[in-house]
Amino acid sequence: MKKPLLILALVAASCAALAQKPATAPVVATTTAVAAPTDPYTTMMTAAIAELMNTGDPAALKASAAKMERAASAKPQDWLPRYYQAYALLINVFQSKEDGDAKDKTLDQAEAALAQARRLGGADESELLVLRAYIHQARLGISPMLRSMKYSGMVNEAVEQAIKLNPANPRAYLVQANNVYFTPAMFGGGADKAKPIYEQAKARYAAFRPASSLAPGWGENQVNGRLKKYDTAIVK
Repeated sequence: MKKPLLILALVAASCAALAQKPATAPVVATTTAVAAPTDPYTTMMTAAIAELMNTGDPAALKASAAKMERAASAKPQDWLPRYYQAYALLINVFQSKEDGDAKDKTLDQAEAALAQARRLGGADESELLVLRAYIHQARLGISPMLRSMKYSGMVNEAVEQAIKLNPANPRAYLVQANNVYFTPAMFGGGADKAKPIYEQAKARYAAFRPASSLAPGWGENQVNGRLKKYDTAIVK
């Protein structure tokens, strides 16, 4: 039993490392914008989202989360500020050098923000489920040996639900591919099994059009980066 647990722990650590990468480089969505912002709230949110997607600094990520909380107070009926607040707190955990207890508290805040987004109604449930899967990965990464058996299954469950609700959501395939990539072949995973899923994600990003200029659009850079590594490996 110890060997499978050790393997799962390594998987958890690898997934956490990969989830960290999008915040270390600009990850602004490359999809076509729906429309230029026209009202002050949309203008403010557009700038705040751009700041969030272009930083990997833990302090800046916490500042982005606070800014989103203020945006939520300004427009309490909109689910998007709470969504991005949760996202900012999640990426902070991947980047932070704080101890596990502090990270768990930050993830508690992320989960609370995500729950608020859901309660507002009108939210894209598939997007919320993808973000929930990332939060589960972050929990797992804090203590892989103790948490692998619980959280690895929770990640997969959330991703499967997200795909069922919206098969066109590219971020669901990205998270799924990451999980498969770092799962050992003996458990049905590995790089070869993950590549077709990354390719599915790429195709869905190409077809993806956000519901609004503020809707979630992150992840395409990560997919392209992963597929580029496959090409580099073939060349070598």
